[in-house]
Amino acid sequence: MPLNASRNSLVLPILGLLLEQPAHGYDITTRLRERYGHLPVTRSTVTSLLKALERAGLVSSRLPERVGNRPPRTTYELTTAGLADIRRKVEAGVRDTPAASVDLVMAVAYVGVLPTDQAASILHGRADRLDRELTVLSELIDGDVPEVHMLEVAYWRSIVAAEVTWIRTLVQRIRSHEIGWPTQRTEQDGSAEA
Repeated sequence: MPLNASRNSLVLPILGLLLEQPAHGYDITTRLRERYGHLPVTRSTVTSLLKALERAGLVSSRLPERVGNRPPRTTYELTTAGLADIRRKVEAGVRDTPAASVDLVMAVAYVGVLPTDQAASILHGRADRLDRELTVLSELIDGDVPEVHMLEVAYWRSIVAAEVTWIRTLVQRIRSHEIGWPTQRTEQDGSAEA
C-alpha cells in the first residue's frame, strides 16, 4: 500500500467498519459520515483507499453486484491480514498516540478487536504514561512563571487528567466484564472464538 494511503486517518475506521460487516464503498462512505462527522470523508477517497487496501491484501472484493436499478457495486470484506493489521493499528493507537487525539478516538472505537486482557493492559499502560505527563505539567504550573502565562498548560493538564480518569474507569469496566465484549476472530481461519 502506498505510504500516504496507510497513514490516512480513514484507514482504521474503514477496516473497523469492514470488521463489523462486508460493505461496498458507498455504504462505507455513508457510515463513516454518520459515525465520524469530524473526519473528512469523500466517496472518491474511500474508493481509492479500498483499492489500496485490496492491493495490500488487507481487504478482498467480490464481483460487482447489481441491486434493483442501482449501478453494480463491489462489496469488500476484511481479510485475515486485514484483521491482523487492524489489531496492530488499534494497539499502537491506544498505546502511542498523544492525549486527546483523533487517532486515539479511532483506536478506542475499535479496541474491542483486542482480547479483553490485552485491551485493559494497554489502556492501563497508557494511563500510567499520561500520569507521568501530568506530573511534568504540574511542575511547569508550579514554577516561577506567572499563572497568566501558563493558562495553556493548566488547560492541557485538565484535558490529560480527564483522559486518565476516563481510561482508568474504562479499564475497571473491562476487567469487571461490565462492557459486553465481541467474540474474537482468529487470524488463522477467520472463525470466532468465545
